[in-house]
Amino acid sequence: MKKVWNFLRSMRFGLLLLGLIAVCSVIGTVIPQEREIGWYAQTYRAFHGAILLLRFHRIFTSWYFVALLGLLCLNLTLCSVLRIVRVVRTAGGESERAARLPDSTALTPEGVEALREHLLRLRCRREKIGGSEVYTRNGFGRYGSFLTHLAILLTLVFGALALYTPTVTDRSCMPGEAISLPDGTEIRVQDFRINDETGRLDYTSHVQLTLPDGRRSGLSELKVNHPFRFGPYKLFQQSFGTAGSVTVENLENGGHDDFLLEEMSYLTIDERNGIIYEQLYPDYIRDPDGEVTLITVTEGAYRNPIYAFEVLADGVRTPSLAVPGDSLEVLGLRFTFNEPVEYPGLRIKHVSTLFNALLVAAFTLMIAGLYVTFFFDPVVVKLDAEGYAVGGPKPERMRVELGALFAEYERGGEKL
Repeated sequence: MKKVWNFLRSMRFGLLLLGLIAVCSVIGTVIPQEREIGWYAQTYRAFHGAILLLRFHRIFTSWYFVALLGLLCLNLTLCSVLRIVRVVRTAGGESERAARLPDSTALTPEGVEALREHLLRLRCRREKIGGSEVYTRNGFGRYGSFLTHLAILLTLVFGALALYTPTVTDRSCMPGEAISLPDGTEIRVQDFRINDETGRLDYTSHVQLTLPDGRRSGLSELKVNHPFRFGPYKLFQQSFGTAGSVTVENLENGGHDDFLLEEMSYLTIDERNGIIYEQLYPDYIRDPDGEVTLITVTEGAYRNPIYAFEVLADGVRTPSLAVPGDSLEVLGLRFTFNEPVEYPGLRIKHVSTLFNALLVAAFTLMIAGLYVTFFFDPVVVKLDAEGYAVGGPKPERMRVELGALFAEYERGGEKL
């Protein structure tokens, strides 16, 4: 049991966990996350089964990734707790232990005085213990490693809270329109395209986000695997769709209205006459006899769209087809079929500003811990009438510094 305990709190185990987490992160970066299963089957034809089985398509929420994070938190907790207990216990009687150190370097009275003046210039705190003087400085430096471990632990905890606790909403929005969220935030989609000018698929939106306090983002580009962040919100280009567009005009009074149709709809004013919109197809083939074969699947934008609907006149239904630009009249109503409208499906993730602030605080603490670790070496020097000794948790740098000091004195002709 002791071996297991020692392994769990060892640096070797921590480095192993960091390596495995890094591998998972690389996989999650290379393989787009949280797409529809069919997309993986089409994109990774040879090994999509392995991707789904190993949950590489949702690796950051997989059980093994969460387990790795938990084990790393355990490792850091054990390291931090044991380290701080040992450091506090050691710091308590360090001056007394230093006073009992045997002199490692003998000095003349002049050397003792020179060293005393040097340590006072370094603003060391002097303490008289028995017949010796103990000089200390940067005592806080012994806690640098603990602060760094604690900051890494807090970064993991707050990062996990920011990753696993946000509210996620999927919404569609037509270009030129806006959607409102429960807190008053408004998301406006200026435009959306499935293909770029060369015909390449790129699924790009231009969006603007306005927060409840009035802060407004600039017009920002949103693409697959290139999310947009503003305030507590992060927007993803999650999906897309193509809606039919029909203009209905009342021939009696000249009134008209435009309708965007995403599902089966009934367009009428008297519930007896009008059209029943069924579906928009991406393409079709017309044979020499005039028969039309509808194509149901395509990649990218609809190249040759066609509307399927039923004309309802005096209760009689007549199946019909129309292409963009066609019009028909049904008892005082004119229906004009327009070019379809492509629209994005947005994934809206809201992360608490508190978690973001705590994450920034953890990063700040980590930087402070690293700075203290590397630039605040604790100084513990015992000085008496015969010589001096260097103690503390990191005595090497002070020994080198004092050795260089006395070498400089000797080059000046002084015997110390």
